[in-house]
Amino acid sequence: MGTIADVPGICVGHVQNDADGWLTGVTVVLAPQGTVGSVDVQGGGPATHETDALDPTTLVSKVDAVVLTGGSAYGLASAAGAQRWCEEHGRGFPVPGGVVPIVPAAAIFDLGRGGDFSARPTPDMGYAAAAAAAAQKEGRDVGRGNVGAGTGALIGRGQFKGGVGTASVTMENGLVVGALAVVNALGLPLGSAAPDPAGRADPAPLNTTLVVVATNAVLDVAECKRTASASHAGIARALNPSHTLADGDTVFCLATGTLGLDRSDEAARQLSLITLQSAAADVVRLAILDGVASAEGIITPAGEYGAYRTA
Repeated sequence: MGTIADVPGICVGHVQNDADGWLTGVTVVLAPQGTVGSVDVQGGGPATHETDALDPTTLVSKVDAVVLTGGSAYGLASAAGAQRWCEEHGRGFPVPGGVVPIVPAAAIFDLGRGGDFSARPTPDMGYAAAAAAAAQKEGRDVGRGNVGAGTGALIGRGQFKGGVGTASVTMENGLVVGALAVVNALGLPLGSAAPDPAGRADPAPLNTTLVVVATNAVLDVAECKRTASASHAGIARALNPSHTLADGDTVFCLATGTLGLDRSDEAARQLSLITLQSAAADVVRLAILDGVASAEGIITPAGEYGAYRTA
């Protein structure tokens, strides 16, 4: 099924803590320098950082890294650590005297799931996850399941364990599209019965599926934005329900820009983009299902969360 790291230059690092009341972590997707990026947020309860900077109408079009984190809004502090790592390695938007790394972030709600509500990702964890991504060797598999930002993820109103999943597709023309998902959803995999709102006395209050889509295609920031929007179809195909008021569903799109699309005329340009965006939605669906299938059941002081595949 492949991984997001099948897109040349894209690397993933995970850091997590699941001991002594902790059940959370950070995932960093490190992009090659010059990568163009944008984002589309369609959930009703997002926790995000620096997403406004990725709008096609703003100054910046390049992205250095994307941080996916647990800890809800508190966990967004981990982005500062990833940004510090990027600065130390000269990655960022050039300004007089140095660089400003562009490191957007999004968080899932996993507070208290290990037993300690105050155990949430820190800047040091973000730094370590960025360093782990940079250390990833070519062709190394990407961690799945109870790792990184998926460590404290749950699905189905907190009934089952969620986690990190990834997938990719490579087309005959060399186009590669990959996705990484952190599945912490109110819903369940499509085809399952929708969770009964009255079936759990203390349902998890906030839920989010976070996705990074990456491609080796040459895209401008507006095309990345449109691809991120189209990729949300993959969430809807995988989870029932999706994009609810209680979900913070967010998709980032990164384009490394090593393969030009057919833009010989307007019809060819449109077909190229439609093909890419359709593939993106497909790999998002597969990444989400992979995240659910890869998650292992756990028992913490806060509760017991079984693996969905054994339910």
